[in-house]
Amino acid sequence: MTVKNLIQEMQHISSFSIIEADINEHREYAKDICSQIEESAKARGTGIAKRSIDYIENKFVEGKGVIAIADDGTFAGFCYIESWGHNKYVANSGLIVNPKFRGTGLAKAIKKKAFQLSRKKYPDAKLFGLTTSLPVMRINSELGYRPVTFSELTDDEQFWKGCQSCVNYDILQRTERKHCLCTGMIFDPKDPRYKSTVDTGVE
Repeated sequence: MTVKNLIQEMQHISSFSIIEADINEHREYAKDICSQIEESAKARGTGIAKRSIDYIENKFVEGKGVIAIADDGTFAGFCYIESWGHNKYVANSGLIVNPKFRGTGLAKAIKKKAFQLSRKKYPDAKLFGLTTSLPVMRINSELGYRPVTFSELTDDEQFWKGCQSCVNYDILQRTERKHCLCTGMIFDPKDPRYKSTVDTGVE
């Protein structure tokens, strides 16, 4: 990235508040989040599983959501945290950016905020994700994630049930959960090979 592009990205990001979602302040955005998650999956023909309004609101209650709000109050983006296998594995899921604000660097900023929140809440957990998005893979790489086989991800059945609403779930079934169109990536804080560019305050 050139210095000019970096400056432009920073200027764009300064136009948004990227904060931990709160049920009292952000409940009104839950419906919009669900709609955009679904529309994003339809547009790509793959990827993000559907989520209910109750599910998103529960993330607000648990302090496991990161939301971006534009200066005029418009919903700009969202990502949430899920933990699996007795908190041994943590995923930053459902990353979406309002189409109005794509290309501003907002997705990267939201993902970094979710990464920081995950590390603080679950400092010993392995962070992982499944994605078909090349931009998300690039962001994950910057955060210290590495591509892995599905066998290295959580074996928690509840996590894999979440894939059932994806249009490509049949592929996952046919391959006995060995691979799909998504790429598995993981960040292991206990492995020195995994180095992140993000300061989380966690040692």
